[in-house]
Amino acid sequence: MDSETKRALVLLRALIFHYHGLDLDEKKLLEQYVDELQAYEEYDWAISFISSDYLSAFERAREFLGRIFNPMSEEQRVNYLTETWEANHKKGYVTEMETTAMLNLAKDWSVEKIFLHRINIS
Repeated sequence: MDSETKRALVLLRALIFHYHGLDLDEKKLLEQYVDELQAYEEYDWAISFISSDYLSAFERAREFLGRIFNPMSEEQRVNYLTETWEANHKKGYVTEMETTAMLNLAKDWSVEKIFLHRINIS
């Protein structure tokens, strides 16, 4: 996996975990993911991206993530979003705002119906 894809994957997960402020459980889950990907530089980049302007981070990330994910296959886009959904559930809950953010990304990537079906929301 190339560095740009790792950046996008780490940013996606970090963005969702930061939605209400990164708590200890979310940080631990995010760092485990970074370890799995061996994406330490990409993690630093993602944290810097978010913290440079927390209020605009989601909108800025939508543009960046779209450039990386839209050329991928539909299946890859859904898989990455679903993995993020499942990782978010590991902390024990998913908030309405986090759900809305992931649904907006699914819509941006033209996989909303498939994503909804995959996570069993109708």
